[in-house]
Amino acid sequence: MVPNLIGGSFVDSQSSESIDVLNPATQQVVSQVPLTSNEEFKAAVSAAKQAFPAWRNTPVTTRQRIMFKLQELIRRDMDKLAMNITTEQGKTLKDAHGDVFRGLEVVEHACGMATLQMGEFVPNVSSGIDTFSIREPLGVCAGICPFNFPAMIPLWMFPVAVTCGNTFVLKPSEKDPGASIMLAELAMEAGLPDGVLNIVHGTQNIVNAICDDEDIRAVSFVGSNTAGMHIYSRASAKGKRVQSNMGAKNHAIVLPDASIDATLNALVAAGFGAAGQRCMALSTVVFVGDSKSWEDKLLERAKGLKVTAGTEPDADLGPVISKQAKERICKLIQSGVEGGARLVLDGRNIVVPGYEHGNFIGPTVLSGVTADMECYKEEIFGPVLLCMQADSLDEAMKIVNRNKYGNGASIFTSSGVAARKFQTEIEAGQVGINVPIPVPLPFFSFTGSKASFAGDLNFYGKAGVQFYTQIKTVTQQWKGLASGSGVSMAMPTSQKS
Repeated sequence: MVPNLIGGSFVDSQSSESIDVLNPATQQVVSQVPLTSNEEFKAAVSAAKQAFPAWRNTPVTTRQRIMFKLQELIRRDMDKLAMNITTEQGKTLKDAHGDVFRGLEVVEHACGMATLQMGEFVPNVSSGIDTFSIREPLGVCAGICPFNFPAMIPLWMFPVAVTCGNTFVLKPSEKDPGASIMLAELAMEAGLPDGVLNIVHGTQNIVNAICDDEDIRAVSFVGSNTAGMHIYSRASAKGKRVQSNMGAKNHAIVLPDASIDATLNALVAAGFGAAGQRCMALSTVVFVGDSKSWEDKLLERAKGLKVTAGTEPDADLGPVISKQAKERICKLIQSGVEGGARLVLDGRNIVVPGYEHGNFIGPTVLSGVTADMECYKEEIFGPVLLCMQADSLDEAMKIVNRNKYGNGASIFTSSGVAARKFQTEIEAGQVGINVPIPVPLPFFSFTGSKASFAGDLNFYGKAGVQFYTQIKTVTQQWKGLASGSGVSMAMPTSQKS
């Protein structure tokens, strides 16, 4: 049974209900995750609340040093974390290392929190009066994580939150909670005090409890649109800050002058890598002009990918997370075929020797897709690449901009003029120019937009620090007042002198 972490102790839940965590390549039960009771959830929030006063008053340099130590320990246990991710989530070991590494970069960024949190000061705003602003922590914050990045997403959340001086309650995905537990163990080994980071497991009930709890000040969420909009509206209604990263339909526009090899490699890696289970996966390609020659070469490369368990050394893509996910993906592929798309590569019936029970789908390519098809409107979240065709860059950009999502969009071209037009006119929060997955490093922020994000402040970078802090502005006056100056009824900062 996977334990909860409450007030510095890993404790087994007393709940009688649990969910099996399955290895998606074998269907073997890896562990069981409890449906935490409301009392246990309250205990976690209470532990975070009690730890807050002492933690917020801990010098920022001390908090930073814990992050320095944490990044060292994550590096030490990188292989162990990656193996756990591959076992529970299914992605290849190489990809699992990437999962941990991208999260590690956020921890490294949090090591510079003193600089990131600096306030502002203006002396003598009025006669003898100075004003300054400082960033203060909010209190107890919470994070709700998806299954697709079991290490990276928790590390997007709690390192920034706690280094700002907040305490945290984390709810990992019930499908792969192991990495969060391992990271919490490392955080405590690094010196994070009891109660600063707490972990509770569960599904909708715990999510709703997080949204409703009056002691939680802010909620971070990454996952689907249905869950994300529910959390955003429910938690906002209770006066909480919310940042909600949701679904996507990321497009690549390929111009005829694009570098052939580099573009094909990028499309294959970004379309099928991680079995398409990335919110920044490239799921749709719009070819400008003739698409036939591109599609033929794309097929050749896609067919060469090795689909097997993530632990196998030559694996290019592993299984999808669950049987239900596989069924949903297959249904969307079928709906594309019925809607008139051409199935030029079908990965639905793949059999992986030695892993016959795995949730495998091979690389799949649908051609002649149009914007009214269900497979285009829905986020597929599987190794499926949709191919569309446009006569001009303008037409291609219209297709992208009409889509409701706005996480990312890329263009492949050797024309600076076309690239500049694209970056200016495209309506997506993260733009790639000859880069297929334009996820910013942590000194920038993850800036998805439109239906891909709800909230005002994005994850990590400057926006992340702003999300987990509030501004206090102090106006002070230290001057010897001449006796007999009398009472002035004007506001102190608006006196003319």
